[in-house]
Amino acid sequence: MRILVLGGTAFLSAEIARQALAAGHDVTCLARGTVSAPPDGATWLRADRSHGPAAYDAAYLAASAGGSAAGGGWDAVVEVSRDPDQAREPLTALAGSTRHWTFISSCSVYADHSVAGAAEDAGLLPPLAPGTALTMENYGEAKSAIEYWTRELAGDKAHICRAGLIGGPGDGSDRYGYWPARFARDGEPVLVPDIPADPTQIIDVRDLSAWVLAAAALGVTGALNAVGEAVPFAAYLEESRQLADGGAEVVAAPGEWLAAHGANYWAGPDSLPLWLPPGHEGFAARDGAAARGAGLVTRPWMDTLRDTFEDELGRGLGRERKAGMSPEAERRILREFRTEFQSA
Repeated sequence: MRILVLGGTAFLSAEIARQALAAGHDVTCLARGTVSAPPDGATWLRADRSHGPAAYDAAYLAASAGGSAAGGGWDAVVEVSRDPDQAREPLTALAGSTRHWTFISSCSVYADHSVAGAAEDAGLLPPLAPGTALTMENYGEAKSAIEYWTRELAGDKAHICRAGLIGGPGDGSDRYGYWPARFARDGEPVLVPDIPADPTQIIDVRDLSAWVLAAAALGVTGALNAVGEAVPFAAYLEESRQLADGGAEVVAAPGEWLAAHGANYWAGPDSLPLWLPPGHEGFAARDGAAARGAGLVTRPWMDTLRDTFEDELGRGLGRERKAGMSPEAERRILREFRTEFQSA
């Protein structure tokens, strides 16, 4: 296939490009490349998508030059953006000359995260209004807007891939690897949220990439949840401890108490990753049966965790993190917890 990856320099898009090249596909990456370059072997169209429609002129000319699609064109385009304006422009320029269009959306587009086992027919957030500044708080609405434009402009060519939390080696979000890295960091007590039965759910970046390419080759379309197995937090935490050979004391504190004492949910500074706020009981327990029926294959979650931990070791356990509790904050909260509960 002739594949255009809108990106190709970071985590998921780079893994898609690498796997496509390894499979013998003709791969082009449209990216600025300000941090890293596309994988060796890919054609690199250097372009800044913030500059508007002109960024896609080279991709349009390349699509018009030939290929296996009737009259020339891309066999497949893969879009990973979260910016509706930037995502609408390539759809306008290229969807007409493309056989298959994949948009990597997110399960964050769903309006209700309280029900475990919800499938693709669950209600969606309203699309982000044009001109609205992008923030982490409107991430779901932004992805919902791109889904809308993808359906409008790519029509029955579109595979809307609603990914869950993406993990695996190279994950710059620092979420899934936090807990084994924390057990390995030192022998000090480890503060954890007391949520043993709450689900965790990830999809390995390598499995997601493989399915994106297979789905493009097979012509899979429609909206599908790309998620892995739902695993209780207690099982995930114990596997993390064993991987790290961690013998530190584990201190489990109630969620309400943690939130009141400066611990943050899910991700970001001084967070306890994978811990979700009330009302999100189904966020990490989405139904992925339809995607599995369409060919998605996922490896055992323990393998992803092991490989993520090895990546954590390579990147350094003492580095600054995008997600996780700082040692200073953890010690402070542990002192407050022991003072309050041991004196009670």
